Amino acid sequence: MLEQDHEGCTRWRDMRQPGEMDMIWLILGLVVFLGVHSSRIVAPGFRDAQIAAGGLGRWKGIYALVSLAGIALLVWGYGQARQDPVVFWVPPTWTAHVAALLMLPAMILLVASQLPAGRIKAAVKHPMLLAVKIWALAHLLVNGDLASVLLFGGFLAWAVVDRISEKKRLLAGITRNPTVVAPASDIIALIVGVGLYLAFVIFLHRWLFGVAPFASLAG
Repeated sequence: MLEQDHEGCTRWRDMRQPGEMDMIWLILGLVVFLGVHSSRIVAPGFRDAQIAAGGLGRWKGIYALVSLAGIALLVWGYGQARQDPVVFWVPPTWTAHVAALLMLPAMILLVASQLPAGRIKAAVKHPMLLAVKIWALAHLLVNGDLASVLLFGGFLAWAVVDRISEKKRLLAGITRNPTVVAPASDIIALIVGVGLYLAFVIFLHRWLFGVAPFASLAG
């Protein structure tokens, strides 16, 4: 907002509320991270041109750097915004139980997405996107503040849009659904997924994010 000082000179007065800049960093991080992950959705021609010009390795390098920058921005912005939250609602206690339950299949699907296709990957088709949807929904259930709605709601919306885009690419013959090539991948996904889940709920989630998932369940 503009105001006049005592000498008649116009200057800017900062009217931002506390925490507003942190929200801007969060939004910028979401735009950068989800933007680069949407290149095949909104600009497939640009992506293909960059790979053709500089090679797949160069594209992956740029992709990784931009993704890391986006993660850094959204993690910082989210952490700061949560210190002075804008609360829309206070989730009931039962949502913590549902969220804890949902995160188990999310972890298994996440691991399955990184392995050669087993029956899980072949049945789900896009386990990474489904894992993101479940993760985002679980965290929306237990967080009623503005920063959480932006963060997890943004990821949920992106995963839905990307899944629709994948269906269009499949119909166009650009991609194809995975078929079972490594049945043992399912066993690995289950074992590693459950182990990752336990590691997060026991100590990793609290160490990384300062929140113990099972703390609310005990109360």
